[in-house]
Amino acid sequence: MDAAGLIASLQKAGLKLAIAESLTGGLLSSAFVSVPGASNVLLGTIVAYQTSLKHELLGVASGLLENQGAVDPEVAAQMAGGVRAKLASKTGTDESAVIGVATTGVAGPDAQDGIAVGTVYIAISGPKVGEVVYAHQFEGSRDEIRIATVNAAISHLVEAYCD
Repeated sequence: MDAAGLIASLQKAGLKLAIAESLTGGLLSSAFVSVPGASNVLLGTIVAYQTSLKHELLGVASGLLENQGAVDPEVAAQMAGGVRAKLASKTGTDESAVIGVATTGVAGPDAQDGIAVGTVYIAISGPKVGEVVYAHQFEGSRDEIRIATVNAAISHLVEAYCD
């Protein structure tokens, strides 16, 4: 199933989507907004590329960012939970009907804080699944890693929310 199928399935279930992106830089959001009718499901997105914005906009614990850096499974989890809570609140949407998804990782060309290129964490925070983080090690160019991350995020959402 692709983004269009996922949007249709989430709409049928009465669920909304909130996205927090780092390494994908808006690419995941773009996959959804290219679908006609996406506004029925997608609340919005926060691209927090700079580490400080992960704390300021998404509520990721500053100590976690200082100690672990931006590419960490708990950072991804806090990003997903943070975007879910923030966008639900700002849109007046019941948080129990909102799914937060977040991407963080190293697309390259160089390692970041000792973390290898291709290391990616995708987190989902939402009804039915609670909080889950998926770890990936992708190969390829910067663009290939970013595209693989988008495809994996959509796949994880489909697995979690589509019957």
